[in-house]
Amino acid sequence: MTTRTIRTVGVIGLGSMGRELARHLAKGGFSVVGYDVKREAVEVARKHGVAGAASSAEAASKSDLVIVGVGFDSEVEAVVFGKEGLLAGAKPGCIVAIASTIAPETMKKVVRRAKESRCEFLDIPMCRGEQAAIDGELLLMAGGDRATFEACKPAFATFANSIHYLGDIGAGQVGKLVNNLILWACISSNYEGFKLATALGVDLGPLREALMESSADNWAMRTRVDARPMPWAEKDMTIVLKEADQARLSLPLCGTLKEVIKGIKIEAGQTMPREPE
Repeated sequence: MTTRTIRTVGVIGLGSMGRELARHLAKGGFSVVGYDVKREAVEVARKHGVAGAASSAEAASKSDLVIVGVGFDSEVEAVVFGKEGLLAGAKPGCIVAIASTIAPETMKKVVRRAKESRCEFLDIPMCRGEQAAIDGELLLMAGGDRATFEACKPAFATFANSIHYLGDIGAGQVGKLVNNLILWACISSNYEGFKLATALGVDLGPLREALMESSADNWAMRTRVDARPMPWAEKDMTIVLKEADQARLSLPLCGTLKEVIKGIKIEAGQTMPREPE
């Protein structure tokens, strides 16, 4: 259990989300060290007061808290346990916060495997998307030791304006999966409803305004999130389906939603990120 103040934060993964986290942290008065496999991403972060690192290990060696924001479960494990991974450089007591959306069981496995490192772990998957990251208005759901979470809250508050502690390690990931399941359901319903309205000759502008004041109102409709890229949708739904299988739960809507979302993306010309080999 940690009681110390967080002063230096490492950010591993400086893509569209990670670079905004790093920027807000630096603006909020924290010393920030960033690493990304793409050197150009590190150079962009430098312009916002972020010190660059040559590896995850180097970033961790300088940090009290390390936030990991990469795409896939396998990438999280590589960042943590790789030859130049963060555990190779992290000091005992360093806090590792996994912001990536990964399977709850993967999160627990990482913590078990890292037990001898004496690092402390949180899972902090984030909601609301890229624009919220730019605006510093993400929603964060956390799992892990409560005191460790509280020590990190001032850092998290630089980029999230809604922060929720859900329970033990992995609870944040469960919360994110439930959020995404319901989000994709809303997106799918909106898509099919508006498709029907178009086919029957109703103008979508006035209809949308009416629906947002009715019982059909939902966040996806209000934010027009369906008009933005949804690169991780299928991956997230695959995790939901796998977790349901392991828990021996029948969630038939999930399989249908995955296919509907895939169809929406295909129609919009969107591709799915590929896991590194």
